[in-house]
Amino acid sequence: MEQRIATITRTTGETEITLALNLDGSGASTLNTGIGFLDHMLTLWAKHGLFDLTVNARGDLQIDEHHTAEDTCICLGRALDQALGERRGITRTAHSFVPMDEALALVAVDLGGRPYCVVQAEFVTPRVGQLGTDLIFHLFESIAIHGRMNLHAQVLYGRNDHHKIEGLFKAFGRALDAATRFDPRLAGAVPSTKGVL
Repeated sequence: MEQRIATITRTTGETEITLALNLDGSGASTLNTGIGFLDHMLTLWAKHGLFDLTVNARGDLQIDEHHTAEDTCICLGRALDQALGERRGITRTAHSFVPMDEALALVAVDLGGRPYCVVQAEFVTPRVGQLGTDLIFHLFESIAIHGRMNLHAQVLYGRNDHHKIEGLFKAFGRALDAATRFDPRLAGAVPSTKGVL
């Protein structure tokens, strides 16, 4: 079976990022973005998706976390797209509900090649750790656009913003794990009536 791995490097006037992804990993991760809460969320994403993920990012954190967080998620989306290749034989669509104490999150994905993102969540605090909660929507959108996927994420209910966001990232990892799995009945065919994704 062909290895589904990708390494992405992105260098701008604001950030310098190297990201390595293995879709068929064991959930191992090494994160160093300089944004503790983002590292925590991506570690959870990798663990629950059984993806191997390494990220080294250096950005203009003296300004704020926006550019570093955004560019990290752009790289993650690009790595997903590159590792999936022609997307032959994959299940393609999947969803996951994840409870996190009092919060319940749902994420549904379609790896059909068309980028679209919907996030329905309400946060009561301006930030969790070093990450602004207003960025959560943009981070999922960046992954969806550059990963060429439909991504719908919803917090059905909850009180604690940390729990809500954690539920979303865990559910995203689990949904992607299911969607990227090979279905032997497809026998390597593209999972679309179009014949191409």
